[in-house]
Parts: sequence; structure tokens; C-alpha cells
Amino acid sequence: LFLQLVSLFVAKNFTKNESFKILAMLLSSAVVIDNGTGYSKIGFAGNTHPNFIIPTVIACRSQSYNIPNTGRMPIDMDFFIGDEALNATNYSIRYPVRHGVVEDWNLMERFLEHSIFKYLRIEPEDHNFLMTESPLNTPENREYLAEVMFESFNVP
Repeated sequence: LFLQLVSLFVAKNFTKNESFKILAMLLSSAVVIDNGTGYSKIGFAGNTHPNFIIPTVIACRSQSYNIPNTGRMPIDMDFFIGDEALNATNYSIRYPVRHGVVEDWNLMERFLEHSIFKYLRIEPEDHNFLMTESPLNTPENREYLAEVMFESFNVP
């Protein structure tokens, strides 16, 4: 199989870097994310169980402004997800998914960002993604999820 892939890369005139990137992507497991109303399950295809099962909740600061020179993180990075969100004091709890459908895409994008970079610790450009959705999901939500994954996370 490896020799077949190498001959394919040579035949298609891929550069060495392009060949390694494509090969790495083919050999890496796909990421599976199931964002439910109560819990999100995050892991890799081929595993028998998700790597993480966390509450689909996000905790953000109540105020929508940033006070300079206070040592606080920038307002857009000052949030927690999952169990950390439920235990965060002085933060307002928000749920991006209601009845299986994403209602707040800004919160959902933050949730996905933390799920990918903090929990899975991967580069999304190097993995394929399988995302689940509710059967009652609208076509607009499906399109927006694809847009977020392609444009914000640069998934292949």
C-alpha cells in the first residue's frame, strides 16, 4: 500500500511536502464529534469509546467589555467549556445546543475550538472530521456547520 501511494504521488507530480501532508492525513484517524443537547462526545474513528464526554455548556463572563490593564484574559478567550464551565464561578452558563439543534453559533464555534485544540490537542488541517447532527436540523444549520469547519478550522 505504501509503495502504491508513493507511486501515485510521483505520478501526480506532488511536491515532497504535499506528499507527506497527504500521506499523514490518510494515515491519521478521522475525528468524530457528536454535539448533543446535554453532552458532547469527542474522539477518533476506530476507537470503541469517545476520548471525551463533556457537558455541552460554555461559561462566559457576564460583562461584554474588557477592562484594560487588569491582567484579565481578552474577553473572547475568557471562557470555559464542559465540566470546567459548570464549576466556574462569576461566569454565566450558556447552552449552545437546544433540542439537538445549534442555537448560538458564536458559542458553538468557541466550544468546537476548545474541543479540538484543548481536549484533542490536534491540528484540524491534518484530520478529516465526522460531525453528527439532529434529524430535525435545518439545511441552513448544516451549511453553516460546514462553513465553520472549512473556513474557521481549515479542515480538509
